[in-house]
Amino acid sequence: MGEEDYYLELCERPVQFEKANPVNCVFFDEANKQVFAVRSGGATGVVVKGPDDRNPISFRMDDKGEVKCIKFSLENKILAVQRTSKTVDFCNFIPDNSQLEYTQECKTKNANILGFCWTSSTEIVFITDQGIEFYQVLPEKRSLKLLKSHNLNVNWYMYCPESAVILLSTTVLENVLQPFHFRAGTMSKLPKFEIELPAAPKSTKPSLSERDIAMATIYGQLYVLFLRHHSRTSNSTGAEVVLYHLPREGACKKMHILKLNRTGKFALNVVDNLVVVHHQDTETSVIFDIKLRGEFDGSVTFHHPVLPARSIQPYQIPITGPAAVTSQSPVPCKLYSSSWIVFQPDIIISASQGYLWNLQVKLEPIVNLLPDKGRLMDFLLQRKECKMVILSVCSQMLSESDRASLPVIATVFDKLNHEYKKYLDAEQSYAMAVEAGQSRSSPLLKRPVRTQAVLDQSDVYTHVLSAFVEKKEMPHKFVIAVLMEYIRSLNQFQIAVQHYLHELVIKTLVQHNLFYMLHQFLQYHVLSDSKPLACLLLSLESFYPPAHQLSLDMLKRNQRLRGSPNFTPGEHCEEHVAFFKQIFGDQALMRPTTF
Repeated sequence: MGEEDYYLELCERPVQFEKANPVNCVFFDEANKQVFAVRSGGATGVVVKGPDDRNPISFRMDDKGEVKCIKFSLENKILAVQRTSKTVDFCNFIPDNSQLEYTQECKTKNANILGFCWTSSTEIVFITDQGIEFYQVLPEKRSLKLLKSHNLNVNWYMYCPESAVILLSTTVLENVLQPFHFRAGTMSKLPKFEIELPAAPKSTKPSLSERDIAMATIYGQLYVLFLRHHSRTSNSTGAEVVLYHLPREGACKKMHILKLNRTGKFALNVVDNLVVVHHQDTETSVIFDIKLRGEFDGSVTFHHPVLPARSIQPYQIPITGPAAVTSQSPVPCKLYSSSWIVFQPDIIISASQGYLWNLQVKLEPIVNLLPDKGRLMDFLLQRKECKMVILSVCSQMLSESDRASLPVIATVFDKLNHEYKKYLDAEQSYAMAVEAGQSRSSPLLKRPVRTQAVLDQSDVYTHVLSAFVEKKEMPHKFVIAVLMEYIRSLNQFQIAVQHYLHELVIKTLVQHNLFYMLHQFLQYHVLSDSKPLACLLLSLESFYPPAHQLSLDMLKRNQRLRGSPNFTPGEHCEEHVAFFKQIFGDQALMRPTTF
């Protein structure tokens, strides 16, 4: 399989840490995305590395027993270490790093701490088997203050740092999930919900495993992902991933089902708003996009993989350090290894090899794997780094070898201009709100973000159309049809067509002696009136006499143009005259062939 077939890859520069072994314990903090390598309980050193900081944090701490959990607060100000099931130890790191520890015991009697999560630089949550305790850490006083607590039986918990939501598993079957949301010193209890478990044989008791649940933000919304395994008693064809939407307000709702059509061991990641499902048995992965149209049955939408299953691109472990010799070849990395641990949204860790990778999606190979151009555009327009890939798809569909039909080209232009129009409308609404003085009264008013999916007229003109009209092998009727299709699409979305596009159409028509067509386009206002267009027509007069009258008519129709003090035809027309002379040589007149 060539490199162009792999649409998933591990990042080039992974975080490297000391491999897990009997002396070195490895921990991962999902909030700061940091790996902790703790040697001999910290006595012989702790090294902390994250994806963004290339300078690792190193320190020592007294070996006071086995470390169960270790995490920095946000901004690395305070270190928290859990060594027993009753207490968590704290140590101020910034600004003093005095190494003086202070300890907090959980408040609930007979409770055991399952773990803890930092929700800000000074707020922390203890999750016990009997509930949840929310504290404010007071570093200068070296103490903690209980802000709020809630009692309920807890089997296990999960934390999504991006949305600051903790999910607690309750009940005997472990399938009733209770979410809590944290924000600026407040803890809010959200409505609990039940995960439907697959039917199980009489002899076994079904229960929800923590391994089969993930939480992730997809298209700005929080989802709980449940990996529902194939049940032998049902007629299902394989496992599926069920997506429950967890809103800030209101009940959690089952929204999407991703059909895997296979059984076995799976792991989930979310990359660029795509759900990636890894399958260990076949050592392949598939991707799902919940924005693409699926099959709606009245309550949930069923989705199939966007593309055929593929392996992650083979990865070579680089040889580093003083022992690295040029003759040593990189070691191939064992993909889909049983020692891999997957974290949300896009992290894969191999504790046995000492690597942390971010999983990435490659868009270029997808272009050839998704032949339906409309669906391909729907997919690409939702991706973060899509602009240059979309422009290359547009150029490709206008090339001699991969030429698309006009209806397909029209569909692609409409999809591009739909996104473009959405952005223009948002910009206009924002500008009007600012003008009306709403920006002061409404702090929530934000300028719309221009994503890479917004391809304006200059992008399409510069990267696609200007090169396309120069292709000598292309039939000129097809060239003009494509240009007019793009202008039609802009008009359909009520986007003002830029004069350089009209100019491109006129120059192409003139180059091919299609004056009768030019006349009709102007007569029926296919090409909109504008000052630059009137000027362009004037410069055509010596090659096509009726152009003079067409230009004057345009100026009459638009008094604003004619009366404009800075409209001096001679000054604007010189470059156009030069262009047309280049086409026709110095012949004074070009008579129309048909009229």
